[in-house]
Amino acid sequence: MTNNLIIIEKVNNIGKIIFNNGPLNILTIGMMEKINEALEGFLEDKSLKAVIFDHNGKAFSAGVDVGDHIGDKAPKMIRAFHGIFRKLNKLKCPTIASIKGSALGGGCEIAIFCDIVLTSDKAKFGQPEIKVGVFPPIAVLAFPQIIGNKKAFELIMLGEIIDANEALRLGISNHIYPHESYKQEFTKFIDSFNDISTIILQYTKKAFKKALGFDFETQLDEIEEFYLKELMATHDANEGLQAFLEKRSPNWQNR
Repeated sequence: MTNNLIIIEKVNNIGKIIFNNGPLNILTIGMMEKINEALEGFLEDKSLKAVIFDHNGKAFSAGVDVGDHIGDKAPKMIRAFHGIFRKLNKLKCPTIASIKGSALGGGCEIAIFCDIVLTSDKAKFGQPEIKVGVFPPIAVLAFPQIIGNKKAFELIMLGEIIDANEALRLGISNHIYPHESYKQEFTKFIDSFNDISTIILQYTKKAFKKALGFDFETQLDEIEEFYLKELMATHDANEGLQAFLEKRSPNWQNR
């Protein structure tokens, strides 16, 4: 099914959400609402062996639309964006991100939140939000779980962008495939799920989540409130976002 912003597929009990919003796949509120709708459908489907996030266009996603962070749009944007992760957290089957280009900002957060990340050798990852006066709530929660506190702190604090090799070294991704043969290698990997019981996949994922003991919902509620009520009340958060939209350097007042 296609609705312009995303494409939804299900083949051989594998669900797929394909970002289809131009070359950079900017995550607008409208696009995020469509992703939430797709995930709602997948949550009700007990036959799924996996759900894949893939993309048309140059980038997996260059992130959430900066304009949707401004003013009255911010709470609606946060609800739509964090709704994706709340649903992913409830999804019983494995989730897989397919990254053939850049996954930045909110795009990086969706990628790293998936259980498995497969990339081409042209992939890039990064959380540059701090450069426009905000921080990435999901990455703040997820990055330390994946790569440890020290490197997570550095990547988020400096807004550094890393390549596919560094992402693999840090444990952000599982495999790198040559860009030219990526489709064939990706398909081969996904085909591995065909020989595994759906219910056993689901119970094994549930065991992993129990072992991690990470109360995602509670922590997300707390950091979401902090983001909207404290961060977005500062001068510099609003100045950084506005400066980005106006294509100028921000005038930080450090308050």
